[in-house]
Amino acid sequence: MRILITGGAGFIGSHLADRVLSEGHTVVVVDNLITGSLDNIRHLMGRPDFTFIQQDISEPYTLEGELQAILHFASPASPIDYLKLPIETLRVGAMGTYHTLEIARQKGARLLLASTSEVYGDPLVHPQPEGYYGNVSSTGPRSCYDEAKRYAEAMVMAFQRTHGIDTRIVRIFNTFGERMRLEDGRVVPNFVAQAIRQEPLTVYGDGEQTRSFCYVSDLVEGVLRLLMLPRSGESPNPTNIGNPNEMTILQFAHVVNAITDNPAGIVFKNQDRIQDDPQTRRPDISRARQLLNWEPQVSLHEGLERTIRYFEKRIKV
Repeated sequence: MRILITGGAGFIGSHLADRVLSEGHTVVVVDNLITGSLDNIRHLMGRPDFTFIQQDISEPYTLEGELQAILHFASPASPIDYLKLPIETLRVGAMGTYHTLEIARQKGARLLLASTSEVYGDPLVHPQPEGYYGNVSSTGPRSCYDEAKRYAEAMVMAFQRTHGIDTRIVRIFNTFGERMRLEDGRVVPNFVAQAIRQEPLTVYGDGEQTRSFCYVSDLVEGVLRLLMLPRSGESPNPTNIGNPNEMTILQFAHVVNAITDNPAGIVFKNQDRIQDDPQTRRPDISRARQLLNWEPQVSLHEGLERTIRYFEKRIKV
């Protein structure tokens, strides 16, 4: 297959490129590098089965040649990015998704949209199943990302119903691993960087807010199983992919300190609750288990050890 990966120079997109190439497919990555990095795909440059195109997909774009599938992963994804780039985030969710769906329609290609657990907002149902419609503010500071992804899901379904395109939607829960950016702003790189420098880990509030953490190779496996699933009637939309093992941020901090032998401990900082920040997050993966025979295989401890080794090479202590 020839597969287009939008956002393929990003954290998850680059891991998808590696995996797809390893299975003998040809990859075209399109990325404007607004949050992605050439460092993530530099090892692929020059391969005859790999092409990189620097392009903002919020503007109309074309792709020469046949195309069998699209993995649509283009978007700022961390709060530090989309709060700094709210308009760009909305545009790629809306116009970027539209232009990419047009390519799928023209080429007769299957398209998988990378959506997010943020479509559930600050959930009133726990854990979150795909049938839950969410508790989302359309005007809060996080709405640029939440609503961009909700709109993208609606656009994908409209193209499926109107044009018969074979589409899939994956709702991604917290994912971590190599190639996360140090300045990403999310809890894994924040804690790991502090622990490697043997600084106290900064926990905001009481640390009782919860998250679940899925290692990137498990996510990639789930995404590709969903992409390759034979079409049967209306495509299986959407599907949660994430790790259902939930823990508090405080518990997670203790795990990171234990793995890194960080003696500095934890420091608590008072902070008012960030507007619309979800206090609980845990996927219901019943659909993924039934539909894809998928569930996470890499333990939190193993995934963190791999991630820590990656960051150790990039952090000056």
